[in-house]
Amino acid sequence: MENSVAEVPNDRHHFRFHAPHVHLHSAFGGDWFGLKAEAFARFFGTPTFLIAQTVLVGVWIAANVVGWTAFDIYPFILLNLAFSTQAAYAAPLILLAQTRQADRDKAHAEADTLHREALAKASTERQELAHEQTVQIMALLEENTKLTRITQELSERIERLIQEIHRGVTLRPS
Repeated sequence: MENSVAEVPNDRHHFRFHAPHVHLHSAFGGDWFGLKAEAFARFFGTPTFLIAQTVLVGVWIAANVVGWTAFDIYPFILLNLAFSTQAAYAAPLILLAQTRQADRDKAHAEADTLHREALAKASTERQELAHEQTVQIMALLEENTKLTRITQELSERIERLIQEIHRGVTLRPS
């Protein structure tokens, strides 16, 4: 049973603060290329990439210095070209990934702000309701105290009347 934003009342849906940002699209786009490009850009900063690149460069240099191959002899112009090409693609991909993340962070921050404001408003409403209920309870207690006092006074009057009636009945000559 799936619930969409349209099916759940707006004030109850836990993503209601994110709804205004649904229109945001990433700098890469939401398609296959965009997702793969962002994943590739994120891979550049991982230890796996750095270790693999270091090993590859070490093997490249060793193979050319030792003489196993001579396709890129010292000063390693082809290796320099490979690094330049990698940098030419990596820099924009990383910047675009950062832009996409910044957009997500901004949307989440705005949603969090709206959520905090809604919580503060709800808290204020609860405090106001508690205050109103406290005032009502105090008024009811005062009314109860007044009724208790009246009941006590009436009970005392009834007791006096009963005593007067009792005296009047017992003192009457027969």
